[in-house]
Amino acid sequence: MASSSGTKPSPHMPVRRMMSKAQGMMFDLPNNMGDSAVDVDLVPSSLPTIAPILRVANEIENDNPRVAHLCRFYAYKEANRIDPTSSGRGVRQLKTYLSNRIEGEKDEIKPQLARTDAREIQLYYQIFYEKNIKEGQDTKQPEEMAKFYQIAMVLHDVLKKVVASSQVDYKTNKYVRELESKRELYEHYNILPLYAAGIKPAIMKLPEINVAFHAIRNVENLPMPIAHSASDVNLSVNDIFDWLLSLYGFQKGNVANQREHLILLLANIDVRNKNLETYFQLDSVTIQRLTDEIFKNYESWCHYLHRESNIRRYPQGFAIQQLQLIYIALYLLIWGEASNIRFMPECICYIFHNMASDVFEVLSSKVHPVNSTNRTAVPDQEYFLKTVIIPLYKVLFKEARKNKEGRASHSRWSNYDDLNEFFWSENCFRLWWRRDLEKYSFEQLDEIPLPNEIFNPCTIGKKKHKTNFVEGRTFLHLYRSFHRMWIFFVIAFQAMVIVAWKRSGSVYSVFDEDFLRRLLTIFITSAVLNLFEAVLDVALTFNAWRSFEFNQIIWYLMKLFMGAIWVVALPIGYSISVKNPTGVIKLFKHWTGNMQNQSLYNYLVVLYLIPDLLATILFALPLLRKKLELSNWRIITLVMWWNQPKLYVGRGMHEDLFSLLKYTFFWIMLLVFKLSFSYFVEIFPLVRPTKEILGMRVENYLLHEFVPNVAHNIGALIAVWAPIILVYFMDAQIWYAIFSTLFGGVLGAFRHVGEIRTLGMLRSRFQKVPPAFGQCFMPSAHHDSRTKLSDRSMEQKNMANFSQMWNEFIRSMRLEDLISNKDQELLLVPFFPNDDSVVRWPLFLLASKIPAALNIAKDFRRKEDAKLIKLIKGDFYMHSAVIECYETIKSLIDGLVEDEADKKIVMKVYDEVANSIRQEKFLKEFKMSGMPLLCVKLQKWLDVLMTDPEDDDLYKARITKALQGIMDTVTHDVMINGQKVLLGAYGFQNGKDGQSFEKISIQDRRHKSWKDKVSRLYFLLTFNESAADVPRNSEARRRITFFANSLSMNMPSAPKVSDMRSFSVLTPYYKEHILYSHGELNEENEDGISTLFYLQKIYPDEWTNFQERMNYKESEEDICNWATYRGQTLFRSVRGMMYYRKALELQCSLEFPNHAASREEDSIRVQALPDLKYTYVVSCQIYGALKISDDSQDQSRHRNILNLMLMHPSLRIAYIDERETVSVNGESQKSYYSVLVKGGDKFDGYEREIYRIKLPGPPTKIGEGKPENQNHALIFTRGEALQTIDMNQDNYFEEAFKMRNVLEELEHSRRWQRKPTILGLREHIFTGSVSSLAWFMSNQETSFVTIGQRFLASLRVRFHYGHPDIFDRIFHITRGGISKASKTINLSEDIFAGFNSTLRGGYITHHDYIQVGKGRDVGMNQISSFEAKVANGNGEQTLSRDVYRLGCRFDFFRMLSFYFTTVGFYFNSMVTVLTVYSFLYGRLYLVLSGMEKEILEKSIISQSESLEAALIPQSVFQMGILLVLPMLMEISLEKGFRTALADFIIMQLQLASVFFTFQLGTKAHYFGRTILHGGSKYRATGRGFVVFHAKFADNYRLYSRSHFVKGLELGILLFLYEVYGESYRISKLYLFITCSIWFLVGSWLFAPFVFNPSGFDWQKMVDDWTDWKRWMGIRGGIGIQPEKSWESWWDGEQEHLKYTNMQGRVLEIILALRFFVYQYGIVYHLKVVHHSRSWLVYGLSWGVLVAALLLSKIVSVSRRILGVELQLVFRMLKAFLFLASLAIIIVLSKAYGLTIPDLLAAVLAFLPTGWALLLIAQACRPLLKGLNMWKWIKEMARVYDYIMALVLLMPIAILSWLPFVSEFQTRILFNQAFSRGLQISIILAGRKDKASPK
Repeated sequence: MASSSGTKPSPHMPVRRMMSKAQGMMFDLPNNMGDSAVDVDLVPSSLPTIAPILRVANEIENDNPRVAHLCRFYAYKEANRIDPTSSGRGVRQLKTYLSNRIEGEKDEIKPQLARTDAREIQLYYQIFYEKNIKEGQDTKQPEEMAKFYQIAMVLHDVLKKVVASSQVDYKTNKYVRELESKRELYEHYNILPLYAAGIKPAIMKLPEINVAFHAIRNVENLPMPIAHSASDVNLSVNDIFDWLLSLYGFQKGNVANQREHLILLLANIDVRNKNLETYFQLDSVTIQRLTDEIFKNYESWCHYLHRESNIRRYPQGFAIQQLQLIYIALYLLIWGEASNIRFMPECICYIFHNMASDVFEVLSSKVHPVNSTNRTAVPDQEYFLKTVIIPLYKVLFKEARKNKEGRASHSRWSNYDDLNEFFWSENCFRLWWRRDLEKYSFEQLDEIPLPNEIFNPCTIGKKKHKTNFVEGRTFLHLYRSFHRMWIFFVIAFQAMVIVAWKRSGSVYSVFDEDFLRRLLTIFITSAVLNLFEAVLDVALTFNAWRSFEFNQIIWYLMKLFMGAIWVVALPIGYSISVKNPTGVIKLFKHWTGNMQNQSLYNYLVVLYLIPDLLATILFALPLLRKKLELSNWRIITLVMWWNQPKLYVGRGMHEDLFSLLKYTFFWIMLLVFKLSFSYFVEIFPLVRPTKEILGMRVENYLLHEFVPNVAHNIGALIAVWAPIILVYFMDAQIWYAIFSTLFGGVLGAFRHVGEIRTLGMLRSRFQKVPPAFGQCFMPSAHHDSRTKLSDRSMEQKNMANFSQMWNEFIRSMRLEDLISNKDQELLLVPFFPNDDSVVRWPLFLLASKIPAALNIAKDFRRKEDAKLIKLIKGDFYMHSAVIECYETIKSLIDGLVEDEADKKIVMKVYDEVANSIRQEKFLKEFKMSGMPLLCVKLQKWLDVLMTDPEDDDLYKARITKALQGIMDTVTHDVMINGQKVLLGAYGFQNGKDGQSFEKISIQDRRHKSWKDKVSRLYFLLTFNESAADVPRNSEARRRITFFANSLSMNMPSAPKVSDMRSFSVLTPYYKEHILYSHGELNEENEDGISTLFYLQKIYPDEWTNFQERMNYKESEEDICNWATYRGQTLFRSVRGMMYYRKALELQCSLEFPNHAASREEDSIRVQALPDLKYTYVVSCQIYGALKISDDSQDQSRHRNILNLMLMHPSLRIAYIDERETVSVNGESQKSYYSVLVKGGDKFDGYEREIYRIKLPGPPTKIGEGKPENQNHALIFTRGEALQTIDMNQDNYFEEAFKMRNVLEELEHSRRWQRKPTILGLREHIFTGSVSSLAWFMSNQETSFVTIGQRFLASLRVRFHYGHPDIFDRIFHITRGGISKASKTINLSEDIFAGFNSTLRGGYITHHDYIQVGKGRDVGMNQISSFEAKVANGNGEQTLSRDVYRLGCRFDFFRMLSFYFTTVGFYFNSMVTVLTVYSFLYGRLYLVLSGMEKEILEKSIISQSESLEAALIPQSVFQMGILLVLPMLMEISLEKGFRTALADFIIMQLQLASVFFTFQLGTKAHYFGRTILHGGSKYRATGRGFVVFHAKFADNYRLYSRSHFVKGLELGILLFLYEVYGESYRISKLYLFITCSIWFLVGSWLFAPFVFNPSGFDWQKMVDDWTDWKRWMGIRGGIGIQPEKSWESWWDGEQEHLKYTNMQGRVLEIILALRFFVYQYGIVYHLKVVHHSRSWLVYGLSWGVLVAALLLSKIVSVSRRILGVELQLVFRMLKAFLFLASLAIIIVLSKAYGLTIPDLLAAVLAFLPTGWALLLIAQACRPLLKGLNMWKWIKEMARVYDYIMALVLLMPIAILSWLPFVSEFQTRILFNQAFSRGLQISIILAGRKDKASPK
């Protein structure tokens, strides 16, 4: 194996499974490698040492078959030794195969070099060593030497088995010893072959690498270990990493990985701004800077815990640089081996603190623990893992198991944060690190909860208490986290109600004493709310109190105590000041007697406000507050303690004063508008109606009053005010959307977004692009500007540099098939390095300019040169085309003509032209009428030049004739005195004319540049069409205009490549698509539509371009690649990310333009810098499993990943390898490793293992999958920056070119600002053209990643959203990584990286000048699953400690920004839905109680539309207008207002509002359920192309409970309100509100079918109904999937209730009680009750319901008992029951007046009641199961699902019967091209069907 660069290999080689036998798609991976592949393929994972032996046998088979035979025999013996009983999986098959092959070869293959096998193998070993290893030192690459070493080691192992030790000759032993002593030289490497044998690659010749390598090899003065036994590991200490390994027993793979990591970090940081010619030593400033960056968190931790930092302790006798490097190396080694503990940064600080202290002691004593005195053994390679990491991992694993896959309450187990936060307490030092001779360990002193459980296995199982925070499931977290906002809105609401209540119309009323006194009651409200918050603090954190420090407990209790005091003191003070108290105030007045003090309450208010006043002062002085919060002085800590208890994170987050003023101004403006709107629209208009209702007496109450004599019609007031209050708290979200859209648009305009948005705008400014390119991308441009180069030289230089980059950009688009060959030709910028006579522009700018100029000249009738020149120069590109033609013709003729006299003729003509222009006599000396003829002659001449001649003499003759014709035209038809001028100048005879231009040279025509000049000149002269539509492809246009526009944006200038920051890209991969196969692309759905057909229709121009590129001979492999690059695949992502390397290579060649011919150092840097600066790692956690899987899809994935590594040699794949080993007692054990591999050759199995690091256990079993996948691979990344890229993202060459610039942002910060820690980048959503839904999502996502995040960054609340952000890598790896991974709570793992970064003092920016591509979900069900996942994630965020800390520790206005842009948006989505419910239930109550009729008799109320007006914001939110506003603004910015308006209209025509309304329901449902019950989980969306029809049953399963039930409920409410109500039917606002709710109902019920392909096809509807009935009828059970059975699905739908707590069950029951309202209200309106209001009516209705339920129960039981054997009896029973029921109905109708409307109303009354009973039964499931009633409940639920399905299917069936509906739906769903293609496909299919019988 090759564990590393520069470390010794493990004694056991790793298993490398050869590739699958299936044919590779990209590289020619063998189909069948014969026996050489078969035997390696058969090796099971339990025999890891066998595969290398068989691989060596295959490798030497042709060279020496006998030795190969001996190797196989040795492999067979080894397999018998390791597993003698063949108990392992696949072992017996391998043994059988080897046995048969060995027997077959035994007598056939004879020795070649000697008579005996013993001598044969020795001689072969010697020959192999001398030929390959000895001679290869100076001729072979390191990778080849590693391969030879592996072969030699296997040969030696075989030799030992074949030859007795006494018979091994001296030469063989000598070679063996030499190989053993140097084995660290023969290993595979990652980037740096530090100790490798062979030819050193270019990167090892870089001076920065050498000085960094030299620095870490400085082990001078370090105490060295001394070995005592042969069993000790090799103690050679080559560098500080080896020295630390000898101290602590780190793994070799880890040591090698971190060695390279540190060298690359040092080299990249140190080389900046260095003179490479005098660069021989590492700068101390570099080491100090790296020390500061890596240990900033550690030193902050020490400072927080009042401990001295161990990295500032320097023992005497050692260089400070050396010690700093030792500490850095130690930290990196701890981090590199910490596995899951990397998510616990302060735990790592604790481990490092103790180990650094130990290093200090060792260095101070100058004696290594492994010495001749104490006889200590060297720690083995896994010692650190076993003694430090595994104990911690066991605790994490134990706690993760308590999570029960996300179903257990968060309060019942400890997550990563809980365990890490123990190390924020000084209690952690009650564990201390000690050395007991050779052993390192933790020693516990006292029984403290967490340490006990971590390091004492006996207590691991005990219940663990939470640390600092408890994530309980309750909506009260929203209040606790954002209590300041809620208090503000509540007291503002109270103040506005008081003002509205007392408003008299007079301005002076505000100075009324009584009014002011009432207004001051807001402080009593504030005190009550503050007390409520204090109670929540105590209640919600009680489970964590055992982890609290004493001062935290005191703080909570003091806060509670003070809150209680103010709640008592303020009302008492107020009661004293009131003269005639009433209500509660009267009670307080009774307590205080007759005291009367008007000012006491005012004094109490002032005293109450003192803390808020101090907080306001500190708010205005953010830098002071930051200093105070970060201070460690006890007195300051005590003062700040009252505001917030001291916590390690969340301190000093305050922004600079300018930023603070910006977002404060924004929120003050917003709140002024919001509160004004609330007052004048929502509150003030309702005050007078409220007063009327309060004093009104209801005479005719239509319901039985269970609570009689309720004062002031309180029910009516609740019904009226409840929706208004909900809207009041929600509408700030709408105002935020409006204001953020406006401000974000203005901000984008200031940032020059969209200044170049069309190709026309680009053409007009293209001449400014090359100089802008030079300023942005060429570091030399700044030097040139200082050295004052001439304008001409600058222009030429800019054009030379720009043309190379631009042309590479255009070629990349051609390879991506975005443009055609013609487009490419028109877009390329020509550059001829040996011809700087003219600046040449791309042809798309110059097209038709020469013909136009000729027309102008020909038609010009004036004689003034200036006028003509002005006309030509008026068009910059026309003038450029004329100059270029003029100079190119001169250059071409000069190159063709050999005779000097001929050259003089030409020069004379050109001189005449120049002189005439200079003297302004051009039009007098030249005839413009002859120019068209001259153009024709030139075209003929160019035709000759462009032909491929068969005879050179004939070719020259034709050129001569053409040139003579041109000269004749010039002298006779263009020049007025042409012949005279030429003859006068040179005295030519008339006969000479016929002999001109006979000597022709055609040497230049062999050069490509000459041919390009000719063809370009021909195009300029002949092309008469407009190139305005070049390129035609919209994506190509977008990319070109965006790149050009970005050059004018505020982009930092690029440094030299040597000086740029190094970076890595990390992509997590699981099981997504890598490469589409031919079968997948051509598989047709039920409509006969294949994915390939679909792609051809939605990308028609790209398909045409692809065919053109392939010369219309495309292979299956080419087609698969083309389709793959249009999907969301790993191939596409890797291609995009590899553009970074391609861009770096081009930048290096631009920086060293003549590197091939110049100094060797320049050539070395061009080759090596891309490797030094860029690393790409794909973390494919299951790659190891893919290699050994028998599944064909897994084998395909494995093969495709291998292809990727072979296509991109710099790509690295990190995976988790699971190894099965047999223990001593015969039991199998599993070990886990983090492994890094790269592409290899056939011997290596096409992959080469670089590093292998053992893990403490399975890493992905602890937390969420994606962050754990990222975390295990994070150690293999390199550089100072890290870009996180998801597998559905893409990149573009021109954007990759900007990476140097954007990385400079990590250094850019104003003096008063902190440096950025995350750089936010915008995205382009490339899936927008797939369907209308994809377009909606694309627009929504685009607005969020552009205008949304742009403004979030200015508000200082932008976080990380799983987008292609760039992390300050060192900052984040020392603070917990690039995401959080705790199970369930960190479901949205990416945003927690932003939370964590902000809480730890980070700063997140957003940059509009660079973009990365991203795919989105494109189908309805995919999108809904994604929205559900995000809503789940936001629900979990609401409960998290990060949101609580940010909400409490941000200043007030930043906290508002944070709330409304994160969890507040989802909470307000839910409130929007609740507003609809409260409005309808309130109105239903008013209607059914008769109060609405009474109220409407009051004219003041009947004429008021205040309630409807107040509900308008809800309708705006509901219909997705909030999401559309930012879209409109961003499209207006980037494409223009007309385009934005057109897009908006088209979106509405394609039912975008239906889509957004439907997704509102998704957000509300899953957000609310997550907070109440949990059940969050990752939902795989697939990200595929949706060209299939989703069955009705699929849609029902997905949306039944989230949308259909709620939609039907709201529909019933609206129906009842319309039937029984007497509202303002003529009110436009009423109609708008009710119509918007009907729209919501329709969207929730039918959107999944509207947006389902072929959703209204009759045949599909019939098939769906059949499938639905089958699904409903299948019984569930263990192993039956929800997709197969209704019962399994129904059980799964209630899973959240199985694991919810008692609070969740009670809330579920309370919510279900609302359905009883229907029965209660409707039964009193039945005619059969004759207006009775008695409670008996309601009681009898329950009797009827019970009777109906008993009847159904009788039928159900009878069916089970009688249904099979006594069928006739059963039928008779049913007939009897039916007739009895019918008789009862007839009797009631005759005797009591029961009518058919009564029966229908009764159905509407009893159906909701039954549903309520069903919901309550589900919540009480354990009880009902005990009563044996569950089966009956299940049947009842089945009936309800049947009813709902029928209600949904009936309108769908009716619409499906109409043929045009299906076509209309297709037009809505898919773009026009696909719609046409679909129709054609159906027609063709029909013809085929008709033709087939014939």
